[in-house]
Amino acid sequence: MSLRSYIERAHPEQSLDSATADNRRASLALREALFGRLSSERIAELLLENATRARLEVMSVLAIVAQSDEFALLDCEERRLLIEDVANAVLGLGPLEQLLARPEITEIMVNGHDRIFYEQGGKLYPSEVNFNDEQQLRMVIDRILGPLGRRVDEQSPLVSARLAEGHRVNVVIPPLSLVGPVLTIRKFREEIYSLDELIQLESLDAAGAALLRLAVRARRNIAVSGGTGSGKTTLLNALSLEIPADERIITIEDAAELRFSKHPHVVRLEARTQSAEGTGEVTIRDLVVNALRMRPDRIIVGECRSGEALDMLQAMNTGHDGSLTTLHANSPEEVSRRLTMMARFAMDLPVDVIEEQIASALDLVVQVDRMASGARKLTSICELGGSGQTGVQIDRLVSWDQREHCYRYHKAPRWLKDYEGVGSMSAEEVDTWLGMAGLS
Repeated sequence: MSLRSYIERAHPEQSLDSATADNRRASLALREALFGRLSSERIAELLLENATRARLEVMSVLAIVAQSDEFALLDCEERRLLIEDVANAVLGLGPLEQLLARPEITEIMVNGHDRIFYEQGGKLYPSEVNFNDEQQLRMVIDRILGPLGRRVDEQSPLVSARLAEGHRVNVVIPPLSLVGPVLTIRKFREEIYSLDELIQLESLDAAGAALLRLAVRARRNIAVSGGTGSGKTTLLNALSLEIPADERIITIEDAAELRFSKHPHVVRLEARTQSAEGTGEVTIRDLVVNALRMRPDRIIVGECRSGEALDMLQAMNTGHDGSLTTLHANSPEEVSRRLTMMARFAMDLPVDVIEEQIASALDLVVQVDRMASGARKLTSICELGGSGQTGVQIDRLVSWDQREHCYRYHKAPRWLKDYEGVGSMSAEEVDTWLGMAGLS
């Protein structure tokens, strides 16, 4: 039960605003009493020395203070919640702490200090907790960005960053935001999903997972496409688990989201925005060009969104097989058009020349979509072929039948039939997959 619920139960004649004000006053009173016994400077020192010890000491002082007559009307549960709220406000991220602690929540959206929403199971829900005021929200934003060496103000009202846990953070403040400070946190699991786990979540089936495993082992170049929040990074992470341990991986991202806790040889590169003085910017394209000088076996571009598309395609066409990337596209057919547009950001080449590069560079396009239920699902796997007058040829190998709720396997990829030239596959493995797909 929240303090607001307690007040409304004890004093039903009080309005919601009055209950909120009482909640805020109790929180401020406990916070001031804490600082009277343990100064903010001492708390800061403890946090630098040991965050766990700092929290234990603060919680201990709060528990003593909360037993005073000023908080005598609160029962044990109310007192516990109040102590947690104040501790989170002083040491952590305030009301966001309990949302971040819930592993089932995948995204947190703060639309001003009094409106917090979260995503769970692909659906949005309003949060029961909010910030007391805009000042508290701005304090939490500064606490998030401070250790990252970033800042947000009227001159730089947009910031994208990454927390130590790997969560992605975006901040927009007035005057760009008309509803007050807006904070969005995309959470990521500590342990990434494997293909087998995605099968259990019904994001794909066993035959589709087997085909993707063979493609990664056969060093096919793969692009994972889909809309925002469709699960592109999740699938890319799962594919990365299939890369052999004796290969050197270079990852390139705008904000580092890919996880490689098990692979022994990974070099992670992250782009850097320009400083407040307008200097120091390092783009994805800069990193792609530099990665070619780092002896990579695999290049993984977290998201292809601009001129780096041309450099990535050239890398795939010059011996860097087995590269992986993601991009925003609503269908496999749209992938070619978007890559063409992005490549022309880098160099104004004829469309047919770029399409030839795409056709020879990419082997598979894997489309993932977010269903109406909120579930993420692989909806098609396509093979790219030579370009002609109609553009890049796209052959659909696997498709999701929405009406029948099953996968349809149409044909085997051309490279799979030539397994004798691919040392990572045996004839038995190919025959097994053809049997799984019903294509034998």
